Amino acid sequence: MNVSFVRKVEKAKDYALQKERVSFASCKIRFSGDNGDHTVSYEAGGWDCDCDYRIGRDTCAHIMALQMMFQGMVPEAQATA
Repeated sequence: MNVSFVRKVEKAKDYALQKERVSFASCKIRFSGDNGDHTVSYEAGGWDCDCDYRIGRDTCAHIMALQMMFQGMVPEAQATA
């Protein structure tokens, strides 16, 4: 195996353990919900979801689940309006 590649794998493992090095600027996630798939996005410090529950509300179960999953990696932010 290529020694350079092995070093990259080891570096990746080190990075994976250092979550404080990572912060989200934006992302789009496909969430498989109980009643269908939904797109959840994070942009400019705010969350959004295309589910019906989210309309007119600050959050939904999909956003809350992702906030829990990414706790410490995504700055605490309100959902976008």
